[in-house]
Amino acid sequence: MITVDTLVNKLRVASKKTLMSSALASMVFASTLAVSAPVQAAPAEEPGAFEMTADALVARPFGLALTTLGAAAFVVSLPFSALGGNVKEAADNLVVGPGKATFVRCLGCPTSGRKQKSAD
Repeated sequence: MITVDTLVNKLRVASKKTLMSSALASMVFASTLAVSAPVQAAPAEEPGAFEMTADALVARPFGLALTTLGAAAFVVSLPFSALGGNVKEAADNLVVGPGKATFVRCLGCPTSGRKQKSAD
């Protein structure tokens, strides 16, 4: 006979497995974003209100989440990175890249880096 405690324990194990697989999938997705080569875009005109709003409400919170997941992945992979001698590369790809895309980019701009003042 199945008791309530047995069902609760099975539910806990299943939810932990689901959470772990979701976290792993998110980290893999985030690492593919960080590893992809940056694309040099042609100089564009000033970002509009739609671009700035979408950046502030969607892209920045998503970037913060990716930076947080990347930092967690970096901490987990640190012993292996240290043994392999690529701690700097791991830090750049998992933490610094997403961090720059989130925090060092003008609002609405498609590329990382501070906005350059145009010489008029």
